[in-house]
Amino acid sequence: MAIKRRMPIGKPEDEFKKEKKQCHFCQNNIKWIDYKDTRLLRGFVSMQAKMYPRQKSGTCAKHQRMLAESVKRSRFMALMPYTVNETSNFVTNA
Repeated sequence: MAIKRRMPIGKPEDEFKKEKKQCHFCQNNIKWIDYKDTRLLRGFVSMQAKMYPRQKSGTCAKHQRMLAESVKRSRFMALMPYTVNETSNFVTNA
C-alpha cells in the first residue's frame, strides 16, 4: 500500500511573507506633519516614549524623517515626554 504525502497548498516561500504596510501619511494625503498634533504623534510612539521604526510603523522613508523631526520638536516644546516613569500618564491611544 502506497503512503500518501501531504503537499503544501501554495509555495512554501509565500507562507511567511507579510503584506507591506501602507504609509499612513501617503494613504491620507498628508503633506506635512504638525508637531502640535500630539494625538497623531502618540500613535507612532511606544509606551516607553520611544519612536517606532519604519518597519513597525509602516511609514515611508520621507514621512519617517518628517515624523522623527515632529516628535523631537514636540518633545522640545514639552508637548510630549522624553521618558516615562511610573507616575506619569502617557498613553499612546489618547
